[in-house]
Amino acid sequence: MSGKQRTPRTGAPSRDVRGTGLAAPLNPGRIAAYAGLAVLGALVGIAGALVQAAWFPGGLLLALAACAGLFYGGRCVFGTQLGALAPAAGWLISVLLLLGGRPEGDYVFGDETGLTLFLLGGMVIAVICATMSRSPQPGADSGRPGK
Repeated sequence: MSGKQRTPRTGAPSRDVRGTGLAAPLNPGRIAAYAGLAVLGALVGIAGALVQAAWFPGGLLLALAACAGLFYGGRCVFGTQLGALAPAAGWLISVLLLLGGRPEGDYVFGDETGLTLFLLGGMVIAVICATMSRSPQPGADSGRPGK
């Protein structure tokens, strides 16, 4: 025998099927990478809050482009919805903490229009990146003959 295990019913070599998603075994490196994405999301949220308030129309677009790049990049690198949701969670937590302000009454955001567009735009981008379909794998066969 070649050392491979055989299934008792058919005698065929058994396939070692690994779980995916929530059924996958915990991987400390992957957990650390998701935590790193959440920290990056918090940093993008803080920087976006400052930039969108400073240069209103262009700064808002720049802040939302940074959010989109981070969320989509996390989705593409990990290939899972959690890859987009981890930085989105860090972004949302940091923005909500910045909304609290100080006891003196001042806070980071400039006006209500920029704040509303930044919050809604960031959340819409996060949902779009988390719910988009998976990208095709490179080198995958299309199944069409003659190609």
